[in-house]
Amino acid sequence: MILDVTADLEALARDIDARCRLQGEFTLRSGRVSDEYFDKYLFEGDPALLRRVAEAMVPLLPDGTEVLGGLELGGVPIATMVSSLTGLPAVFVRKEAKTYGTCKLAEGGDVDGRRVTLIEDVISTGGAVKDAAIALRERGAHVSAVVCAIDRSAAGDSILPAVEVETISVLTKADLDAAAASSSV
Repeated sequence: MILDVTADLEALARDIDARCRLQGEFTLRSGRVSDEYFDKYLFEGDPALLRRVAEAMVPLLPDGTEVLGGLELGGVPIATMVSSLTGLPAVFVRKEAKTYGTCKLAEGGDVDGRRVTLIEDVISTGGAVKDAAIALRERGAHVSAVVCAIDRSAAGDSILPAVEVETISVLTKADLDAAAASSSV
């Protein structure tokens, strides 16, 4: 059976947009007020949508990936699902190492000398990914790519090229906006 990847991604974009784009009055992290908000946790908490996102990520994983690095918080459920689908081990990357217990930055396994592909839900500028890549490299990991569910960065906004991390996305903000436009017609 031949899959129509474009149609599958368009359907995924429509379904994620319908589930996650909220209308109302929302104060954004920047302090700006918006009449629209994208609640990514609504797709991550929906097992069917989460699985579809993870399935779309699997063929995007760079060759040679040895470990999946799910970024706290949104990348963790996706990395867990991708790990389940591929059999690749996952580590869960904190924003900063714990100051108690094991004091680890990456929980779940060793990254030293291993090729880690980061997994993230949504990327806007790449700040969290950059921090994680640098911190994991300091611990001996080889990090050169992040696979994200949604890349909503505008052209030139990503800071990841400066730290030699390639962004590979399942969907973009443009994909979601197109899905919203086609749903309102």
